[in-house]
Amino acid sequence: MHWLSKRSTKIIMVLPALILFVGFVIIPIFISVYYSVTDFTGIGEAHFIGLKNYRVLFHDKFFFIALKNTFIILICITITVLPISFLVALLLEKSFKGSGIIQSMIFAPNVVAPILVGLIWLFILDPKMGLINAVLNGIGLEGWQQQWIGGQTLTPYAVAFVYLWQVLGFYTTINMAGLRSIPSDIYEASQIDGANRVQQVWRITIPMMKNTIVINTVLIITGGFKIFETVQQLTNGGPNHVSDVLVTYMYHTTFTTSRYGYGMAIATVSFIFCLIFSIIYLTKVNKSMHQEEG
Repeated sequence: MHWLSKRSTKIIMVLPALILFVGFVIIPIFISVYYSVTDFTGIGEAHFIGLKNYRVLFHDKFFFIALKNTFIILICITITVLPISFLVALLLEKSFKGSGIIQSMIFAPNVVAPILVGLIWLFILDPKMGLINAVLNGIGLEGWQQQWIGGQTLTPYAVAFVYLWQVLGFYTTINMAGLRSIPSDIYEASQIDGANRVQQVWRITIPMMKNTIVINTVLIITGGFKIFETVQQLTNGGPNHVSDVLVTYMYHTTFTTSRYGYGMAIATVSFIFCLIFSIIYLTKVNKSMHQEEG
């Protein structure tokens, strides 16, 4: 490789990943946008109909139900996954007897297929046959029984809880990597200056973990918009779409009713929402960092 310039070497090293990214991400996005302005049904030719699908979309009550559920889940997982995974990482940062087993137990749900995660929690949360309501009934607390899934009120929160259980280990691992990248001599110097553990976390750990927190937040935002298997397994979006999220509503519209063009319009709008949220968040973070540096 000595005859190649450094720039050429970098391009060659990046090229395979770039080709895969373009083939499996960029091109499908453009295909989705194209079909979103057609009346394609999966069979026959696609005819251009302009923005008709989008006009229908913004008068579709089920779309707004799915959008509302998605935002509820997104808010819930953001305000729970970030702090809980950070606190768990703080507790597990120092090695102690049994810490490896605890880490494995926390991370285990992340390697389970999401469809199986949904199935496990279906047996727990099902209003009729679920474990929670059965236990409440067995101990004489029938009045506490709830329709944990399958309704519009509690389903988004139940999905957010299941998602937290599934991804906690993943984000804890990222936080632990961030914690271990902080030089130990900074903590030692702060101890000499009389800082306690809480002050160290607030004034050293959190500021130096900003990049890790930013990465986690972006991953949570994008992950929240992509939740599919859990909802599909728990409720299948029912009854009558009241527990749908954007992805499940897009799936049902596309593959159940064969309205491919309309389904692609839902997918395009979902992508735009996700992109806007990520850009706004990253812009605010970059602005904040520049102000601190200035």
